[in-house]
Amino acid sequence: MNFKNLLLDKTWTLFLDRDGVINRRPVNDYVTQWDEFEFLPGVVRALSIFSSLFGKIIMVTNQQGIGKNLMTTEDLEIIHTKLLSKIKKAGGRMDAVYFCPDLENKPANCRKPGISMALKAKADFPEIDFNKSIMAGDTENDILFGKNAGMKTVLINTNGISVNENFADAVFPDLISFAESLGKENL
Repeated sequence: MNFKNLLLDKTWTLFLDRDGVINRRPVNDYVTQWDEFEFLPGVVRALSIFSSLFGKIIMVTNQQGIGKNLMTTEDLEIIHTKLLSKIKKAGGRMDAVYFCPDLENKPANCRKPGISMALKAKADFPEIDFNKSIMAGDTENDILFGKNAGMKTVLINTNGISVNENFADAVFPDLISFAESLGKENL
């Protein structure tokens, strides 16, 4: 998708996945404490750019490490508090963080690609319009989450996966490339 015709303003919302988009995704593991968290290159700057373009920036993340008892909700909250602090110090912002601790195989779970976290965000921020929202993530479930909610979708292809060109509305190698493309097109 060409974003040149997409005139962003503060009525737009950006939904972001965490692992593989904001931070390095551990291979077959979970980030269970802050010292395991590593921002991907350019992410903090990207969030600063997004802050000037979007009315709301929302993180939605599956965190089944809680359901597997590898970490607690409190452990996750510590990670997110520090993450938000670093972003704020660099001039960016994130308006809310929603996470799902459910195991993948739990029936009726809140995990992406289901849209429970999007609906919670809409309940907390009634001004969110999914037709004026973009979901950026690095997995099929992230893209399906966005599509299921009626959002535009961006694959942040930090994994280097090969994808069908129609899989997402746009594909970028990393979050900063996506941010810079929007920044140029919405000056």
